[in-house]
Amino acid sequence: MDTLPLQDPTTKYPKPPFEGQSQPWPGLASKMIPRPDHGETSYKGSGRLAGRKALITGGDSGMGRAAAIAYAREGADVAINYLPAEEPDAREVIALIKAEGRKAIAIPGDLREEAFCQQLVEKAVKELGGLDIVVNNAGRQQAHASILDISTEQFDWTMKTNIYAPFWIIKAALPHLKPGSVIIGTTSEQAYDPTPDLYDYAQTKAATMNYVKSLAKQLGPKGIRVNGVAPGPVWTPLQVSGGASQEKLKQFGGQTPLGRPGQPAELGSIYVQLAAADASFATGQVYGSAGGAGQP
Repeated sequence: MDTLPLQDPTTKYPKPPFEGQSQPWPGLASKMIPRPDHGETSYKGSGRLAGRKALITGGDSGMGRAAAIAYAREGADVAINYLPAEEPDAREVIALIKAEGRKAIAIPGDLREEAFCQQLVEKAVKELGGLDIVVNNAGRQQAHASILDISTEQFDWTMKTNIYAPFWIIKAALPHLKPGSVIIGTTSEQAYDPTPDLYDYAQTKAATMNYVKSLAKQLGPKGIRVNGVAPGPVWTPLQVSGGASQEKLKQFGGQTPLGRPGQPAELGSIYVQLAAADASFATGQVYGSAGGAGQP
């Protein structure tokens, strides 16, 4: 076995200041400067999820993409959901999954519709031949200086994407999940220490953290584990498509003890660990990754 050199986490990835940039919602990772690292070249698998069948929402970019790449390299077949506008990023992910010799299923669509969420699960089950990992990762984040700047339509959009969709997806998936299956939600340090400009987004992440803990107690006796991942500032299209102001974006992640934002690749192994059979006693847990600044 080759010896791996130590890597200084403070210099491993780009630090602020970053170039000012803006994209229409939902944004593309392929157009970000610098381009995020999702583990495309760095993640090495070891068969920890061999034969598993995973559905990941928001699998085109960010933590969802990192999880999709890692799952495929660990031996899982993967279905990803994304918005049609994110097709260019999604095509890259599908190609990466297929390169590992795994099934790669692309299911574009808007999670704000209950009927689509039901169809999403049905298609994933049919195309994958079953389902035993559900990652509710897709999220909408838009920064607003004041609650007065958030319209009811915008508030509803955030709630439908971040809260209603996981509810609908979990309900549709449960009849297919056998003992040993897992559900993973993407929450955030915003659930524990919200910033003033993410009023609506932050409360959805607190709700995600809460449903993880509640559902873990409900499904534990059935042998189904439920856990969450709580990132801190991570370099994803959420930030450049309205999730952060230009002022905040240029210094994004600089406030952490590591002095930089995280990259999606740095969370891929957490999604693997929470899905793997050797984490069988972990349920109702939220694993953080925030560069030293966040909770838990």
